Amino acid sequence: MWRLWQLFDPRRALVALFTFLFALAVIIHFILLSTDRYNWINPGERRPAASLTVPAPSDIVQIG
Repeated sequence: MWRLWQLFDPRRALVALFTFLFALAVIIHFILLSTDRYNWINPGERRPAASLTVPAPSDIVQIG
């Protein structure tokens, strides 16, 4: 493992890693904020869910 760190500068590699992880976290949070379900900033602006209606069968078959 020490040979790997001879190829890369540890400070630069860790700064690049933390920068990438921070950018990834920001992108994930913005994606979640753009959804209706996971928007924690404006929770009152939810649109009502589409109501699912199942039509009743027109002919009910009774046995017996």
